[in-house]
Amino acid sequence: MTRLPDKTALITGASKGLGYAVAERFAREGCAVAITSRSLPELEAAAERLRAHGTEVIVAAGDIADEADVQRLFERVRQAWGRLDLLVNNAGAFNGGPLTELSVEDWDRVIATNLRGPFLCTREALRMMQPQGVGRIINIGSISAQRVRPGSGPYSTSKHGLWGLTQVTALEGREYGVTCGCIHPGNILVERRHTERQEDQEPMIAPEDIAEVALTMAALPPHCEMLEAVVLPHRQAYVGRG
Repeated sequence: MTRLPDKTALITGASKGLGYAVAERFAREGCAVAITSRSLPELEAAAERLRAHGTEVIVAAGDIADEADVQRLFERVRQAWGRLDLLVNNAGAFNGGPLTELSVEDWDRVIATNLRGPFLCTREALRMMQPQGVGRIINIGSISAQRVRPGSGPYSTSKHGLWGLTQVTALEGREYGVTCGCIHPGNILVERRHTERQEDQEPMIAPEDIAEVALTMAALPPHCEMLEAVVLPHRQAYVGRG
């Protein structure tokens, strides 16, 4: 028995990494998925692999920080399915460095991707989900929303903001049957970290580990809301982190 039969999901930043892992896990559970990122070739390659699970896949390249791109994305979903059950706000960017050396361009790029993008997608998702009387939004945050590190100004700020957006969305969605939760991952061994990895680096977990948590949240009964989950390697410093 599949856990997401006849469900539809939109996942941002889903051509690779954690976003793809979530899309693949949902597809294995019978969910039709719409995937988006900036790279159409990467999306098409990801979609081919996802379709091997026998699910319907919508591909839409675009920038989630661009309002027009987001509106086109959701219109595509509306025309194809007429409804949306799940939104996973996963796409993210990271630029760091000391605040005294951080450029406005780097700050704006991270905030646009990590906070403006989820807002735009959440707004469009609510416009679809509220008339349905049901829906679930899952935001991919970070333990940086709770334990910051030096040199992570724009990233940590954006993830603090995403946690705030999660709570407001949960509150405003309550009377319409729309739930919202946030997953705060620790270190994830995504593609870029494979090339950077050294033996003395911090412990890592796989994208598939977080995808299992996203599935748990997505498959909850509609009357249940998992507001927050912190998931990290058990050996990673968290309490007392600095």
